[in-house]
Amino acid sequence: MAKSNLLSTSTFTLLELIGNGRSYQVPPYQRDYSWTEEQWEDLWLDLAELADDPDAIHYMGAIVVEERSDRLFSIIDGQQRLATLSVCLLAVIAELHELAGRGVAPTDNRQRAEALRARFIGERDPASLLESSKLSLNAVDDAFYQDYLVQLRAPLNPRALPKSNRLLFDCYTYFRRQVAARVAANPDGERVARLASETAGRQLMFIRISVDDELNAYTVFETLNARGLELSATDLLKNYLFSRLRTESDLASLQRRWQSLLKTVGQERFPEFLRYHLQCELPRVRSQRLFKLVRVRVRDGADVFALIEELERRAEVFAALFDPAHAYWIDRKDSAPHIRDLNLLKLRQMTPLVFAAWECLDEADFARVLKLLVVVLFRYSAVSGLNTNALELVFHDAAKAVLDGKAQRPAQVFDMLRPIYVDDERFREDFERLSPDASRQGKKLVRYILGRLEADASGRAFDPETDPGSIEHVLPENPDSTWEESFPMEHWERSIERLGNLTLLESALNRQLGNGNFSTKVAAYRSSRYYLSQQIAEMQIAEWTPRQVAERQRLMALRAVHLWRADFA
Repeated sequence: MAKSNLLSTSTFTLLELIGNGRSYQVPPYQRDYSWTEEQWEDLWLDLAELADDPDAIHYMGAIVVEERSDRLFSIIDGQQRLATLSVCLLAVIAELHELAGRGVAPTDNRQRAEALRARFIGERDPASLLESSKLSLNAVDDAFYQDYLVQLRAPLNPRALPKSNRLLFDCYTYFRRQVAARVAANPDGERVARLASETAGRQLMFIRISVDDELNAYTVFETLNARGLELSATDLLKNYLFSRLRTESDLASLQRRWQSLLKTVGQERFPEFLRYHLQCELPRVRSQRLFKLVRVRVRDGADVFALIEELERRAEVFAALFDPAHAYWIDRKDSAPHIRDLNLLKLRQMTPLVFAAWECLDEADFARVLKLLVVVLFRYSAVSGLNTNALELVFHDAAKAVLDGKAQRPAQVFDMLRPIYVDDERFREDFERLSPDASRQGKKLVRYILGRLEADASGRAFDPETDPGSIEHVLPENPDSTWEESFPMEHWERSIERLGNLTLLESALNRQLGNGNFSTKVAAYRSSRYYLSQQIAEMQIAEWTPRQVAERQRLMALRAVHLWRADFA
């Protein structure tokens, strides 16, 4: 194919883009509608600004289409923008019908609505009188778009819709609110219609890139700087990899393996997986540079399948790392608890090291590395709250050392992690000040910490996932005036969530205590099976004060220092 025939580009207004009988189809395999309010609001603010300045234009970026005929185009890139604009215009049409229904220039507003529908949404064939839509979405979204949104019908049960259908409906309701609010003070149908016909139709500008076959479209993606959430990093990579292949058999093979890969790691998490895969070899891999890095490494079909093979080797490990219930851990009893703890800490930067340890160490040493990671990250992030941006380079160096054979034992891995291992003194001091939020996202972390302290103090195993005990606040979350004498009110806010004020208690006892006074609570603590609560009763104190909270947390910190200590420190 001659290079001159590869593609053509033209600049269009929205009216020109969809005028003269042109229609656009999203291929069945393209991803579902995914824009959310962040992108809807961005578009609406642009439209509102343009409406106040009729001479201005706004560039909406490039869309890539495959030209099926002079009037039919397959959308390769741009479906999110075109779908959202269509839904916005449907909201304008609905508002005109609303005005007409309220008796505001009913004839004129109905005519405006019909004219806008014919111009932007669909038109009737003069021979068959059948209405054809200017936009068709993918297999998941098109029926809902055509049968509900285009017809201005609301679904009976929006909650039961597939996610992308629900997003489309939420998009429609968002623009209905915005359009209605804009005209509330001045219900002028002409002004409403102008928002569609002039502002959206003539002031929004697109570059349409037309290619003569889909494979050639992949060569233009790297030049696009489209508005909003168009191609994801996953889409972009997929398109580039497919563009490197030349035979139908290779394309079919890659399609099968690609689908299997995404099924394992997930569409949304694939860029993260790819980034950590590359970070085993490269010190700094930014999300924005993923595509460029792949382009450098992958030049032809052989490179494509080499990369796919590498990714396949690590895909299951990646999926299992973030799923404590994954089948991988059934036969790895020593590893499973540490996987659960790592997920509790909600950090991902250690992933390259996990890849390397999985591939190069035996089962026992792999479990010891996971345990080491829990200790290092718990000290560094959960307790000391240090900057996690510094972690990636350290974990890259450690992963590289393992893969290169320079760190063959867990002790050598620890040597690589020493720069991020918080020393005992700093850890103890930070633990003494720890105030995790036991009522929100931090609840699992609090149960984990109290559970480890309980198990160490009592000598009994504690599973935070299955143990029925609840988190008890000695100073209640909502103290009444009876606490003021022993615990001044000015200390309440900063003391309630301090770890020294928290303990474990049977759920039934916890409910009975409620906001009870300290003497009532002590009696319940004495009968509790949890050693942490029994210890409070054994303190032989008549009142609970800020000093008692601090002293109890100091003792907890001393226990924590040896509980969360690296075996090689």
